[in-house]
Amino acid sequence: MNDFPLAYSVGALLYCPANNGTIATSITNERFGRKFSLALCLEDTIQDGSVKEAEEKLVHSIQSIYAKKDSKRFFMPKVFIRVRNAAQISNLLSRFGNASGLITGFIIPKFSQENADTYLHAIQEANKGSDHPIYMMPIFESPTLVNLKERYSILYELKAKLDAIQDLVLNIRVGGNDLCHVFGFRRHSDESIHKIRPVAHILSDIVTVFGADYVVSGPVWEYYDGKDWDLGLAKELNDDKLCGFIGKTVIHPKQIALVNEAYKVTLKDYNDAASILDWDASAPSLVAGSVVKERMNEYKTHYNWALRTLLLAKAYGLK
Repeated sequence: MNDFPLAYSVGALLYCPANNGTIATSITNERFGRKFSLALCLEDTIQDGSVKEAEEKLVHSIQSIYAKKDSKRFFMPKVFIRVRNAAQISNLLSRFGNASGLITGFIIPKFSQENADTYLHAIQEANKGSDHPIYMMPIFESPTLVNLKERYSILYELKAKLDAIQDLVLNIRVGGNDLCHVFGFRRHSDESIHKIRPVAHILSDIVTVFGADYVVSGPVWEYYDGKDWDLGLAKELNDDKLCGFIGKTVIHPKQIALVNEAYKVTLKDYNDAASILDWDASAPSLVAGSVVKERMNEYKTHYNWALRTLLLAKAYGLK
């Protein structure tokens, strides 16, 4: 099981178009708080004819944030760039200059058999010239995953490729809206994506293939206002957790606090997890009542749950 704390701490990943001119001031003024990660998008949120201009604005934003670090104290989120082609990775890192140290990694859209090798090579090359790890987060959202006859072979082939550089793969991400788009689906604010069976089966298969070895992040929730939008998000977050997802893509700052709250660990779970990890593996009995004596803890069957629970507690805290 993945036990890399940084992978659990991506948390609420706030998406923002890379050509947004307020990025630098929003970060240096802590407009979004002190517990989130940031995805700056050069792909779907940017018009095809505006990519070069968006790149220039992105480079200016990153360099502006870097210039402020010596004169002002502020929370620096993990920053990821969502590219639209592999060539942008080396190009942008070169243009960032010393400010490239602010970049945690790159998000790979529509990760597929066709582009996997090119992106993996680009990430490996980026790390050769970097004094800190440059991670990748591939997004599984390609329409090819809808094909039942091919889905399993596609997923396992891509996992084999990612396993070759597993230390550089921070999260596996899923494109819920892209997959819904294939079918013409869209959920309302009181409906969870996990109830849309054709899409939910794809998400479940991704967790089945990757969930034991990687942190898999939950799909985007597109509502940020209106009647009970927050209750709908809380419901889907509960479904996310139950189905093996950790963290979530968010598209509005109002969603950040709800994601962070949802992944906090209850004191009951924390105490049980700590006792399981502290178990004497040579003891005659490897089963015992929980700390508050309401459920049964088993060392052999609950160890991975306990490890994940403590990693979540470290990343999100207790409630």
